[in-house]
Parts: sequence; C-alpha cells; structure tokens
Amino acid sequence: MDFEKLLNGIDNCPCGKAHKCDIEKIIIKKDAIKELKRLLSSYSNILLVADTNTYEICGERVKAILGDAVKDELIYPGVPLLVPDENAIKALNDSVKSETDIIIAVGSGVINDLCKLISYRRSRPYCIVATAPSMDGYASSVSAVIEGNMKITYAAHSPKFIIADLDVLKNAPYEMIQAGFGDTIGKYSALNDWLLSKIVNGEYFCETVYDMVYSVLQKTAEIGPRLKDRREEDIKLLFESLVIVGIAMAYVGNSRPASGSEHHLSHFFEVVGLLNNEPYLPHGICVAGSAVITQRLREEIIEIQEFESGFKFDREKWERAVRSIYSKAADGVIDLQDKTGYYKRDFASIYKEKWEEIISVFNKAPSSEYMLDLLNSAGISFSEFNSVYSPEKIRNAVFFAKDLKDRYTVLWLYFAMKYKFEE
Repeated sequence: MDFEKLLNGIDNCPCGKAHKCDIEKIIIKKDAIKELKRLLSSYSNILLVADTNTYEICGERVKAILGDAVKDELIYPGVPLLVPDENAIKALNDSVKSETDIIIAVGSGVINDLCKLISYRRSRPYCIVATAPSMDGYASSVSAVIEGNMKITYAAHSPKFIIADLDVLKNAPYEMIQAGFGDTIGKYSALNDWLLSKIVNGEYFCETVYDMVYSVLQKTAEIGPRLKDRREEDIKLLFESLVIVGIAMAYVGNSRPASGSEHHLSHFFEVVGLLNNEPYLPHGICVAGSAVITQRLREEIIEIQEFESGFKFDREKWERAVRSIYSKAADGVIDLQDKTGYYKRDFASIYKEKWEEIISVFNKAPSSEYMLDLLNSAGISFSEFNSVYSPEKIRNAVFFAKDLKDRYTVLWLYFAMKYKFEE
C-alpha cells in the first residue's frame, strides 16, 4: 500500500476541497516497534499510556526501547472493560505535565480515542502503537468518548506516527480481529447513508473519498475465510484497510465515510448497556450485526412503491419515549435533537420528490444476505447478536438510535415511514 502518496493528500480534488492528513509516518511490518527509537529521538519527556493488558502485550517493550525518555506512565486497569468516560478522560488529562512533549498510546480503540482527544486538547502530538486490527480510528481525526451518558464524537487530530508490529497484530485475540473485519464490512452501510444524505439533506459528498473506501472494502471482504489462519499478509491487509478508512475520515474532517446508521445502532447498544448495566458486544462485531439490520431496513423500503406522508410528529410522545429509553441521558438526547432541528424539517416533500433517486441509492448496497455471508466467513455470529439484544431493544435502536447523533441516515426515513406513536 502506497501510504506515502495517501499522506501527501489531494490538493485539487473534484469535490472542490483540498484533502490532507497530518500523519507523518505509518509503519506496518514485523518488529515495527523497533522503529520507535529513531522516530522519537527528538523527544525527551514522553507520557506512555496503556491498560494492564496492552502494557503486558507490548507496553513494557516500548518502554524498554525508549528508555529514560519515558518520564511518566498512565496504566489503566484492563478489567473491567475500560470505558472512555469522564473519569478516564480526567485521569489522562491530569497525567499530562507541562514538560510532556509527546504521548504514546499503546492499545487500540479506547486508548487511541483517549490519547487522541487529550493530546489535541493539550496541544501535544501523539503516536499510537497498535495492539490489534480491531477498529478504523487509528488514522482518523476524530475521537469517540462518552460524556453525560452520551456517545460523543469530537474533532481531534491524527497521530504523528502509527506503529503496527505484525507479530503483535496477528496474535491479538481473534475476537478483536473479527471486530476489525466487522467494522470494515459496516462501511457498506455507512457509504450508502452518505449517498442518501447527499440527496435528501444536501450534505457535502466526495466521490474520490467514497471510491477510496469502497475499494478497500471490496478487497477486505475477500479475506474473511482466511482470517482464522492469522496469515501475516491477511492481517496486514486488514490493518491497512482500517488505516485507509481513518485517512478518509481525516480527508473530509469527520467520520462520515466510515460511520452511519450501523454505528448509531452500535452506539445505542453501548450507551443503553452502560446505563442499565446490560451486556453489549465489542464495537466492530456490534457494527457488523447492526449493518445487517440497517440493510434490512433499506430492503424493506425498496419494496414500497412510493413514500406515504401520513406521519405526524408528536413532540410530547417522542419525548416520553426518549426519557423511557435513555433515562438519565435523555436530556442530552433531547437537547441534541432540538439543535439539529430534523424533526422540524419538511423531509416528506423531499422524500416524495426524490423517491426514485432514494431507491436507486438503496439498490447500490449489497444485500443483507450477502453481508451475512461475509460475517459468517469470518466466524462472526449474527445469532449471538440476536441473543445479546432482544427484539424490543433492536426495535428501540432502529427507531431511537438516530437521536443520539446529529447525522442524517436511513434511520430518519424509516422512522417517518414506520413508527407509530402510542395513543
């Protein structure tokens, strides 16, 4: 993969925007960790951040390579599962000293998000030493954390360096390899939502970035049956695909090329799980199952000949439902939707006018059966998804996950067509 070219960005994109990525170096190979000494030779006051699991996997080795340059460490507990909430954010923020000149994150999703956010807020560079090919946020310029019981995506910055040692990646727990594959397959849903929002909501769209993500998605879809063998070339391809998706997010300045209705459902399950102390699946695996659900919504809509405009929004009944589902997070959800103003928009006239275009977009997405086959090829069980999440929870997610975000997706159209307020 020609990362040097990707990191140079695109100056004159047909979309009218210049795309850039601030990452200086991406190293994906055996013994990549050894490159840290050279890459960080100009830094003398390093803060190393990990959890007890990732520290044992390669954090100790990172510290040994960098020696006295590592002046401080923050090692989060690895059990129970680290949540990127206010407490975790504060712990990292308090660990950054005035002398700290770079933060090294050793881990994957949560560790990366925390270090990305705090390094951005404290105007420090950071680099990530990846411990699993489990998610697409390594190269992105956004950070997803939980504040006020809400899953919030903040603008941040990309890492200065991404270091991925293939021996570490291929020996990651298989569930994390599956999560990376599932997160990638979820892009079928995310990209379709981006096209839909361009038509319905007039959202900015870049065909170059769209094609870039779709291309790596197609290549990654082929390796599902081989992932269990942990072949170096397949793990490398998976990780490269995840990084390219992150670069795509950096290019457009948000997570739109990688996150749509499938991520909204996944965030719903996580937020409600934390609120109610209920189980939820690892992010990438949950995204994969949620992408099947959202594709089934598109297929259901395709069968309808035309948009029916009988839906009437009832603010009082909607707010009652939101408070019932989101409990102490409800105020944040309601405030967010008051700001987006989507419930006040006359989407019905747009749906009527552009119905054929909308159906054409939905027809571009692969079938839910094809997506199930892809997940099965990597051993990702949709039956497990249905056993962890009850039919009622899935229904609530389909109708109310959209309210967690300010992004237009198929969930808004499906809500307008299918939701019935209780009398």
